[in-house]
Amino acid sequence: MAVLGEIRNRPWLLMGIIAIAMLAFVVNPDSLEKLFGAKAGVYGKVNGDEITKEDYDDQLFMLQQQAQQKGQPSKGLEEQAWQLVVQSKLIKQQFEKMGLTLTNDMFWNQLQFDPMFAQNKENFDAKGNFKVQEIKKQIEELQKGGNAEMYNNWLKTKKSIEYRMMARQLFANVSTGITVGKKEAEEMMKQRDQVADIDFVKVDYNTYAQKNPVKVTTQDLADYIKKHPVMYKRDASRNIGLVYFPAAPSTEDDKSTETEINKLFSQGSDVSGGKENFQNTTNDSMFIALNSDMPFNPQYFSQAQLPVAIKDKVATASVGATFGPYKEQNFYVVTKLLDKKPSDSTLSRHILVSYKGNQAGANETRTKEQAKKLADSIGTILKADPAKFTEFLKYSSDPGSAAQGGSVGWTTPATPFVPEYLKFLADNGKGATAVVETQFGYHIINIEDKKSGAMTYKVANLVKAIKPSDKTENEIYTKATKFIQQVQGKSFNDFSNIAKKGSYLFSNPKEVGRFQGQLPGLGTDKDEEIIAWAFNKKRNKGDTDIFTVDGTGDRIVAFLNGVQDAGTADPEAVRDQLEPLVKNKILAKQISDKITAAKATSLDQISKLFGAAKQSAQANMLSPQIAGAMEPRVAGAAFGVAKGKLSNPVEGMTGVYVLVKKSETINKQPGDIKQITQAIAGQNSQQFGQSLLKSLQDNANIKDYRIEVYNRASQQQQQ
Repeated sequence: MAVLGEIRNRPWLLMGIIAIAMLAFVVNPDSLEKLFGAKAGVYGKVNGDEITKEDYDDQLFMLQQQAQQKGQPSKGLEEQAWQLVVQSKLIKQQFEKMGLTLTNDMFWNQLQFDPMFAQNKENFDAKGNFKVQEIKKQIEELQKGGNAEMYNNWLKTKKSIEYRMMARQLFANVSTGITVGKKEAEEMMKQRDQVADIDFVKVDYNTYAQKNPVKVTTQDLADYIKKHPVMYKRDASRNIGLVYFPAAPSTEDDKSTETEINKLFSQGSDVSGGKENFQNTTNDSMFIALNSDMPFNPQYFSQAQLPVAIKDKVATASVGATFGPYKEQNFYVVTKLLDKKPSDSTLSRHILVSYKGNQAGANETRTKEQAKKLADSIGTILKADPAKFTEFLKYSSDPGSAAQGGSVGWTTPATPFVPEYLKFLADNGKGATAVVETQFGYHIINIEDKKSGAMTYKVANLVKAIKPSDKTENEIYTKATKFIQQVQGKSFNDFSNIAKKGSYLFSNPKEVGRFQGQLPGLGTDKDEEIIAWAFNKKRNKGDTDIFTVDGTGDRIVAFLNGVQDAGTADPEAVRDQLEPLVKNKILAKQISDKITAAKATSLDQISKLFGAAKQSAQANMLSPQIAGAMEPRVAGAAFGVAKGKLSNPVEGMTGVYVLVKKSETINKQPGDIKQITQAIAGQNSQQFGQSLLKSLQDNANIKDYRIEVYNRASQQQQQ
């Protein structure tokens, strides 16, 4: 039923065509319109092509909507939105550079292959034909009906679909030229089938380091980065030390909350002067509204949906029975059983009479009064003779259900229909017919059948959150203030050591991006504010500040430990990921130099020199596993050294190897030259899209002005 579900009749809307939010306030710390005026600002450039605020906001909006539909967090998507905008610009530029064009006819012909549409069966008829004309009509209705928000959302969605279409066409055109030569396939088969039997000695890095420890200096890290500048190219980032002071409720706070809920349960509320309590109240929903930390929910719940403390007790309890107080996570709860009834499944049908200006009345000309008069007259006829129902479907503004004889199928109280419709189904039996008004117009509803289901329960929950008291919050504030006084003007090592000595919650995210949204290990509503603080141009290394988490009293002390501008990575910022690699490089040189100096002529000598066992293995170029470790260099050396000759030291992934090749054999594997050629071509084609996009991005002139824009906005706020 399209209108009751709001978008079921337009399934293509599900992937992002939802009423647009005020993005200026979602995306930015303040509406940037105040800074830039009516015209949107420029956030960056890709090969001279501007990325506007509108480009960025539209992409972020789409990501946020998709995340919400999947039940995922909608915060922290700013960087992903930026990358998608950049890639979209690059694809469009390359598309046009190759002389390709995306025409309007091509768009509509290719729409059925876009994931947004291809994955929804409702976009295809029973024969599998794409309902392109129906979708075109729906869009025209949005435009002609004056629904500007929905139509603008479609235009945003259309833009993202066009980029995907351009990408598919671009990749298809270029990948056509990807071929696999016969010699390449033959060499691949040779590497697959060749096996070398070797004896070797491995000097394991970890074992060697236990007796010969090495220290990796900042200069060692810097030298490695200098040799691999592309691998360690970084956007601007900050190294931030964080100490978290949670204002957890004390035992005293817990006891105070329990006393409070007991008073409301059996003694009396302050609002009533002590006369009304949860047991004697005659208006449960009002009592909850005035005294509970959570609102009254009038829905019926299955037994499994009820709190663990009471779900096994409600089946035998009488209406009016109370349970508790009991503890549920950080809450004290008292529950009153208000009603119990079977969960009915209802088969119903409807005729929707809408009117001009209504959500479902895009093309209607009748007024609300005329719609009500028409609905009442139809309702009177159908109450007397439901058999005439189909005769009036021509008046329905819900073509989706009208095509099914007005039927909306079987529904339950949990079906996402408007509440007025569900209430009529719940309150009436089989055969009932009536006119019901909703936000979509006037429904003439007829209940065709009902089935009883499992028992459901309506409850009133009096809830009191266990919160830190003012006393507890003040103690946390005092602790955090004392800590920041101790570390001001001190080094980061002092900051870290004092935090650890006090057993405080310490973390140190080392490469924080300006628009990553959340801080690793923290995840509070102050994360974005702390990141903005760290990126403020006035901020210097060693600065500290204290932040209060809204609604909890938690305190966070931040220490700016490093400022990394866009360019090559700061060695210390990437120490955790780089140090093991550089350490092995240093160890490999020491081991190799020791082997060379010993002038060893046999594996036995090397084995004795390092106390490492001599081993045997089979080496293969395509599956270079040696004694349980992936060692491609060792496999390569096995085929590069002459038979019976001692190899030079080979710097492997897990140690330094010296080997002797005993023999080479051919172990023929299944698959002929044609199959190998096809396999290589398929693999290359799959990898091509990502490789092309990475190449375009690596070679593009990309300017990112976002940090400057946000800093200017921040300065504007402070003036």
